Amino acid sequence: MRSHDRFRCALPIAALILAALTAVTLWAEAETKITVEVKTLAGRPIDRAEVILHWNANPKHPRNSFAKNLRTQFESRTDQEGKVSFPGVPQGSIRIQVNAHGFQTFGQIYDIDEEEKTVEVKLNPPQQQYSSHQ
Repeated sequence: MRSHDRFRCALPIAALILAALTAVTLWAEAETKITVEVKTLAGRPIDRAEVILHWNANPKHPRNSFAKNLRTQFESRTDQEGKVSFPGVPQGSIRIQVNAHGFQTFGQIYDIDEEEKTVEVKLNPPQQQYSSHQ
């Protein structure tokens, strides 16, 4: 077999490999590392705050039909510095919810497209409750 015949046989194989690599790249979800810092209004860290992240598919970052086992919710608690990190979160629309004893619940949606993102959350003290009964 001559060298140019081998080249002709290798060309379709190379094209198939390139197509497969392109498909894998498109299939892979872009991920981000999200760090949440939870503080009081005065700027003091809040430890043991529950932080819940929930990823929502959106048109910019659609959920791939092949990725059925894609994790969409992450939960953890803050450390003594009021920080918690979540590596491997799909980029896109992320709802962050924070619950801490003695503070109002926080919830907000962020559009995250960076490889790393730090979100600072300041929690409000509880509001006084009023009763219609006297």
